[in-house]
Amino acid sequence: MSVMRRILNRWLRLVEKRRLRVASPKMIRRALEVQSRLFFYAPRGTKSRWVDHNRIPCLEIAPRSVQPGRVLLYFHGGGFVFGSPDTHSAMVAQLAMCVGARAVMPKYRLAPEAACPAALQDVRAAWDGLIAAGVAPADIVVGGDSAGGALAFGLIAALCAEGAAKPGAVFGFSPLTDMTFSGPSFIENADSDVLLPADRAVALAEMFLQGHPGDDPDVSPLFARFDGSPPAWITVGDTEILLDDARRLAAQMRSEGVQVQLVQEHDLPHVWPLFHNILPEARQTLNALAAWIRQQQGWES
Repeated sequence: MSVMRRILNRWLRLVEKRRLRVASPKMIRRALEVQSRLFFYAPRGTKSRWVDHNRIPCLEIAPRSVQPGRVLLYFHGGGFVFGSPDTHSAMVAQLAMCVGARAVMPKYRLAPEAACPAALQDVRAAWDGLIAAGVAPADIVVGGDSAGGALAFGLIAALCAEGAAKPGAVFGFSPLTDMTFSGPSFIENADSDVLLPADRAVALAEMFLQGHPGDDPDVSPLFARFDGSPPAWITVGDTEILLDDARRLAAQMRSEGVQVQLVQEHDLPHVWPLFHNILPEARQTLNALAAWIRQQQGWES
C-alpha cells in the first residue's frame, strides 16, 4: 500500500468524516463541489458539455480519442443527498479515456428536496433517452458509486424484471445495495471506515426514503432479482461499512447465474477511485476495471 493511502485515510477521518457526521446537506454539497474543482482533474484533452436525454440534464464527457458506439452511463454517489456529475466527472473522464468511450452522467434530483422515487425515475429516463437516440443497449456500460451504485444495479434489476434490452455490462464502486443497513459490516466497520459515519447514514437515508420502505427492491438492489443480468464488476474496501452490501449483492447475483467479479481491497476508503489524481491504488483500480470492460465488450484498446 502506498504512503499516500495512509495520508489520505488520516485526512478523511479527521476532516471529511466529521463533516459528514454533523453538516447539513447544503454544507456538504458546497464543500464537495469546491473540493472537486481543487483536487480532481480530468485527462488533458477531455471535452464536456451539457445535453438532455429524455428531458434529463446530463453531462456528456468525451476524452481525446473516442470510438463510435462506446458509451458509459454513470450515476454519481452521495447518499442521494449530495454529489453531482461535476464532482465525479474527473474520475469518469479517466475511465472513459481508458476504454475510448464517451460518458453520460445524469443530473438526477437529490433529496431531501426530491424524495424517492425521483432519482430512480431520472436515471431510467436517461437510459430510455439514450436508447431513443439510437444507442444500442449492448454498447452501453452502466456504472455508479455508493448511492449511484444502487441506481446502477437498480436499473439492471428493473430491466431484468421487464425482460427489456440490457446494457453490455454493469459495475459499482463501493455500492450501497441495502437501505435497511442490515449487513454485519455496517456495525463491525463503523470505526474502521475512514469516511462514512454509520451513525449518520440512517438519517441521510430517511431524507431520501421519507417513509418509503428500505427493503423495497426498487431502492435496495440486494432484494431484487437479476435473472438475465449482464456481467458485473464490483469493488469495495474491507474497512468500509458497506463491505457486506457489495459481498451480498455479488453472492445474490451469482446465485442467479450472473457472471460477477468482486474485487475486495485492503484499507482503502469509500469510493477511492475518486482520488485517481493522487492515489496510486485508485489508478490501479480504474485500469483494472477498464481492462475488464474492454474484455467484456470486445473493445480494443
